[in-house]
Amino acid sequence: MTNLIGPIYHLYSWYLWRQIKDKPMPTHVGIILDGNRRYAKQTNQEVVFGHTVGAQRVDEVLDWCFETGIKVVTIYAFSTENFSRTPKEVRHIMELAKERFETVARSEVVHRHQVRVRAIGQLSLLPHQVLAAIQEAEKTTANYEKFQLNVAIGYGGRTEIVDAVQRIAQKVQSGELDPAQISDDTIEKHLYTAGIADPELIIRTSGEERLSGFLLWQSAYSELYFADVYWPEIRKIDFWRALRTFQQRERRFGN
Repeated sequence: MTNLIGPIYHLYSWYLWRQIKDKPMPTHVGIILDGNRRYAKQTNQEVVFGHTVGAQRVDEVLDWCFETGIKVVTIYAFSTENFSRTPKEVRHIMELAKERFETVARSEVVHRHQVRVRAIGQLSLLPHQVLAAIQEAEKTTANYEKFQLNVAIGYGGRTEIVDAVQRIAQKVQSGELDPAQISDDTIEKHLYTAGIADPELIIRTSGEERLSGFLLWQSAYSELYFADVYWPEIRKIDFWRALRTFQQRERRFGN
């Protein structure tokens, strides 16, 4: 039976691809990278092992996204609430973040697909070594326009909205903006994602069915897909199933 797993997987992959390849793909996909710690526990490893394997999966999944023609990907890498985890775990995640941003300059995936990289969130909360790596990654990819990768790190959806409201209030206070002119568009222009189209599809791994503060404003009309697999274990067929589900849904936008 074991010898049949490979051929069956490839046959099913071919079948899935035939179903989705000629249908509209989402332009912007958000991904909540969840399940690293449970994956480590499942494999009898330390928590940091799960984060290490999870970080290694990012490049492969991005490759699937860009090869499929998805133009913008936003990944939820680390929330503001995650700072409350043990110092050892937070330190390891920050070290991984630094390493991942540093590799962008020589990433075959990033340069082959011409991906512009941005970090979004309360970046001032991050260690200066991580900030330096982010700045270098953004500088190295600044001239790329074909695809975009947004990394939500030190990010919280409610905090993003509060920050936007505070900036708008400052403009009102200074007389730069009339309160009567404030609209949805005004708020969108003051979000971390200003200038980026809202995600049409949000994928969360690990089987948890909630957004956990991810792109709260931007996800108002996003299609949600919850994959019952831990992030380090995600396969191409899991990703393609999410795209197939998106294509099968009728998007109503509240109508």
